[in-house]
Amino acid sequence: MAKFDIEISEVGPRDGLQSISTIMPTADKLAWIDALAAAGIPEIEVGSFVPASVLPQLADTAIVARYAREIAGLSVAVLVPNFRGAQNAIEVRPTKMSIPLSVSETHSLRNVKRNHQQVLEEVKRIAELVKSLPKDQRPKFEGGLSTAFGCTIEGIVSEDKVVELAVALMEAGCDEVGLSDTTGYANPAQVQRLIKKVWAAVGKENLTGIHLHNTRGQGLANALAAVEVGITTIDSSMGGIGGCPAAPGASGNIVTEDLVFMLEAMGLKTGIDFDAMFAARKFLAKALPNEPLYGFTPDAGLPKGFQRAL
Repeated sequence: MAKFDIEISEVGPRDGLQSISTIMPTADKLAWIDALAAAGIPEIEVGSFVPASVLPQLADTAIVARYAREIAGLSVAVLVPNFRGAQNAIEVRPTKMSIPLSVSETHSLRNVKRNHQQVLEEVKRIAELVKSLPKDQRPKFEGGLSTAFGCTIEGIVSEDKVVELAVALMEAGCDEVGLSDTTGYANPAQVQRLIKKVWAAVGKENLTGIHLHNTRGQGLANALAAVEVGITTIDSSMGGIGGCPAAPGASGNIVTEDLVFMLEAMGLKTGIDFDAMFAARKFLAKALPNEPLYGFTPDAGLPKGFQRAL
């Protein structure tokens, strides 16, 4: 974190594209990732190693990940649903590999077709696989706590259960855990409370990132709450595209462009160049002409005299 106060993890190429019907051509994905990296985005989640029959939008993840790994200085993240997905992911040597564990077991069964215990068994197998690799080839292995703030299927999610599963993920062999507001239920007070509870259980160094949705307009407020309490990595999606196909009503991620503006206006360094970021958005709009893009900053422009954080 020496270069940045807050690290932005761009999830558009995975979370964004998986939730829309349009299938972006591989060449456009590669060009978009080039543009994102050129803007200074330090980490990009480039895809998910799921069967093409499940998510045809991400059928080319291996090709995209291999390409992204050649971009100097870029952290390449991928999602894996199970051990088989992890085996396939490791072949492309990602920087980071995440597996989702939905705190709502109903959502877990719908999303990855496994209950809590079955996911944790997959985690143990993946952790052993990662440890079998030479140290310089091991991806960081994250357990993502999905539906941590509420579930569109089950409703209220127990915070004690979130903490319990965070501990279980670490004990199963994850390098870190992440909190995900999959359904856009979170509020700022809840965000800060849950972060502190998980920190108390697994250590502050083992929870540094959060994934937020803007379903109810709380995305930036929740991001600010997370930053104020000490989170250093925030997921976001260019144009706010994305959601969760397995969670009814779970709409878009927080908008990368608006998040970067908020942080830089506050004096927090992200390392991201605005002009290049807006250029990447223009490319995205051209590549997805029938998909709506969200965000206020790209339309309004930067305020007169605005200076980024130094």
